[in-house]
Amino acid sequence: MDKSKILKIAIAIIIGIFAIIYYVFNQGKESEYDDLISNTAIVDNTVENNEKENKKSIIKVYVTGAVNNPGVIELEEGSRIQDAIEGVGGITNEANIKNINLAYEVSDGEKIYIPNLSEDSDENIEDSSNQKNQNGKVNINKATVSELTNVPGIGASTAEKIIAYRDKNGKFKTIEDIKNVSGIGQNKYENIKDHITVK
Repeated sequence: MDKSKILKIAIAIIIGIFAIIYYVFNQGKESEYDDLISNTAIVDNTVENNEKENKKSIIKVYVTGAVNNPGVIELEEGSRIQDAIEGVGGITNEANIKNINLAYEVSDGEKIYIPNLSEDSDENIEDSSNQKNQNGKVNINKATVSELTNVPGIGASTAEKIIAYRDKNGKFKTIEDIKNVSGIGQNKYENIKDHITVK
């Protein structure tokens, strides 16, 4: 075989080697690029989902009484009476909050009344149904300790447990849910069910 043929074969082999190296190198680059695009999409979707989860519904409540700027304000769902008070500029020097549960979770459309020192009222939240409905039943989602003790069979200790349960777990969905409160069994429930409501 003459030298020219050997040279041509050698050049062809070298070109082939470079072609293989180039192909392998670019395949790795494309794979890395695809992974980068995929990971970026995952991150974007995660951020978008987190933003959606962090967005809370807006509710409106009416704060009146011994506060600096009474009126209707907007709050995030899950806000407490304390948040509502701060939203109207705080309480006045004449405010009486000794019987108000500042940790109570407010709902859309509720009225929060802050009494002054000359008043002796346990009522601080009102809506269209108030703490007692037209049938005289006590709303266990809104009633204070003193109002709950008006229910036959519920003493101060049990009333405090009801409010503590409500603050921790949210509002009762049905009156039967009150049986989840420590100390309220089936027998006690039978005695109080006709005197309570969740609406």
